Amino acid sequence: MGAQAAASTPWHQLRQEAAGCTLSLRGRWCLDELAVLDAAIPGLSIPRDAIVTLDGSELAALDSAGAMLLVRRLWQAGVAWANVRFQAIPPRQVELLNLVDERFEQAVYQPRQELGRLARLGRWVSMQLSDAHSRLRFLGHAAATFAHALYQPRQMRPRELFVQLEQVGLRAIPIVMAMNFLIGMVIAYLTGIQIQKFGANIFIVDAASLGIFRELAPVLVAVLLAGRSGAAFTAQIGAMKVADEIAAIITLGLSAFQVLVLPRLLALVLVMPLLTFVGGLAGIYGAMLVADVQLDIGHLAFLERMQAVLKMKTVIIGLGKAPFFAAAIGLIACHNGLRVSRDARSVGLATTATVVQSIVAVIVIDAFFAILLSELDL
Repeated sequence: MGAQAAASTPWHQLRQEAAGCTLSLRGRWCLDELAVLDAAIPGLSIPRDAIVTLDGSELAALDSAGAMLLVRRLWQAGVAWANVRFQAIPPRQVELLNLVDERFEQAVYQPRQELGRLARLGRWVSMQLSDAHSRLRFLGHAAATFAHALYQPRQMRPRELFVQLEQVGLRAIPIVMAMNFLIGMVIAYLTGIQIQKFGANIFIVDAASLGIFRELAPVLVAVLLAGRSGAAFTAQIGAMKVADEIAAIITLGLSAFQVLVLPRLLALVLVMPLLTFVGGLAGIYGAMLVADVQLDIGHLAFLERMQAVLKMKTVIIGLGKAPFFAAAIGLIACHNGLRVSRDARSVGLATTATVVQSIVAVIVIDAFFAILLSELDL
């Protein structure tokens, strides 16, 4: 039986025959002609399960872009690649077509099956356990590195430590003082409105001094450093990982923990009590100004009352919580930074996660101390 109706364009001719179909390729099937080819050949009318012979006798050139378009059109027509035959096509181009078909089959979209509730719960539990295992390993590695540094102080990097002390501590003092000063004023103002009704103006000193030094200053400083230093640590380490700088450090025989993690963690732990104390003083000064203006309590009377009610153990408790807050923030920040993948989006997600996780960790640790100290009557 002879050839039947044929579909033809300057780039192809499709002939349907008794033994199947013959697709003659013409001209250049290359990237520079791809837009024209795509528009000229929107589809191929080929019966399913037909044997298709690709004739390359009139084919001038074929690259991967043209091969991809050809494979896509055959796939859209329902042609199985096992039914494709080649005629007058060079072996290298046949290899290219086979390779493109193999990759195309792997890239074909597969509808995602919706998981049941139990499967979703199991996957979530598995992810949480994996994350907890990763954090515990990181904590153990950090503890071992710190112990090794204490045993061999020469391996410490004092220059990097002092740089981090300046970044984390010295440059954070203005914002810490400003925020605690404003919070002290707000707390004193709102408390003063209530105690004025009972004529107990002097008790503003009790509320401000005890609340600021024991709770507000440590927590507020920790939250500020979580957003300032914690986010910076994650972004810095994450950017270094994206740029393969951490791989270069390891290639040089250095420990990424000693170079990147330990100086940042030590700096945060060392400066947090100092920043907490400075923040507490700023908060007390803000409360003192409000007490003078709103309640007519002079500075001298305020300080005398504070000396009577503020015990040293209250200050020590507030300062004692600060290193634990700092350790949690530093560990979370460095861990998230080292887990960044090789793209900028991952850095942003890790930085956001650091701030959120650090603030939650600070609140949980503070709640733990509140319960513990209450049980100890402190």
